[in-house]
Amino acid sequence: MAAASVPSVNKAWIYTEYGKFADVLKLDSNVQVPQVKEDQVLIKVVAAGLNPIDFKRALGFFQASDSPLPTVPGYDVAGVVVKVGSQVNKFKVGDEVYGDINENPIQYPKQFGSLAEFTAVEEKLLALKPANLSFAEAASLPLAIETAYEGLERAQFSHGQSVLVLGGAGGVGTHIIQLAKHVFGASKVAATASTSKLDLLRSLGADLAIDYTKENYENLPEKFDVVFDTVGEAERGLKVVKEGGKLVTIVAPVPSAIFYAVISTATILEKLKPYLESGKVKPVIDPKGQFPFSKTSEAFSYLETNRATGKVVVHPIP
Repeated sequence: MAAASVPSVNKAWIYTEYGKFADVLKLDSNVQVPQVKEDQVLIKVVAAGLNPIDFKRALGFFQASDSPLPTVPGYDVAGVVVKVGSQVNKFKVGDEVYGDINENPIQYPKQFGSLAEFTAVEEKLLALKPANLSFAEAASLPLAIETAYEGLERAQFSHGQSVLVLGGAGGVGTHIIQLAKHVFGASKVAATASTSKLDLLRSLGADLAIDYTKENYENLPEKFDVVFDTVGEAERGLKVVKEGGKLVTIVAPVPSAIFYAVISTATILEKLKPYLESGKVKPVIDPKGQFPFSKTSEAFSYLETNRATGKVVVHPIP
């Protein structure tokens, strides 16, 4: 596809006021295709991954540092480069790429996100898509896998250590399990989930799958080098951290816990490419979690139930 064939307008999901997606998100066929800056590429979007931060942003959680309305949501993208800026040297037209398009998730994220036919992204935020992954699988990864990796790094997690993952079946949790076991070399990975999801945890590398509907992890006889909270149970999690161990949370700041928002960079995706290509680390998409572009509103409604296993993605995008 040559750059000349890029239209001036495209279809995009957009909201012009803050609120619940069910009330404010609309499909618009006449949204301007974003201009490409010198360090950016224009992507023909094939798939977009959804994240809780999308609906938190729409609710106005970080209104003070948001880009101006109207907003096309979407952080995660997978697609094909159709145009490159003058300073771009990493990619060429035709390359299949993926990434999280917002370098800082809450400081002025892009006004035109990935839930559109085209989106413009800095080349430093993108990596070449592993050939063995579909576009939908690739789109499910960036924000979640970068968050999981950065949390383990911030906890200084290392070979031979143990980790307890609170919320092991979610978008981030499924990656913490895999990265801890297969990339960082954990001696023991424990994780919590509901009854029907325990086999998934084991298949991803969990040595101990804990049914939170029946068991209380605070009563475990052992403690862990790192507890990684993805569900808002940091204070409970502190009770099972070893002396000198670390608690990481991505939900809300808690005293004596490491709390952070991931900074997007292609470096982590590039570092993990061999693990993704070999299948040691796998995308996890909810069995009901793939929605066509026309059903993006329903996709967000499903994500908002907090019951999704792994990720929810929108694919195909026209």
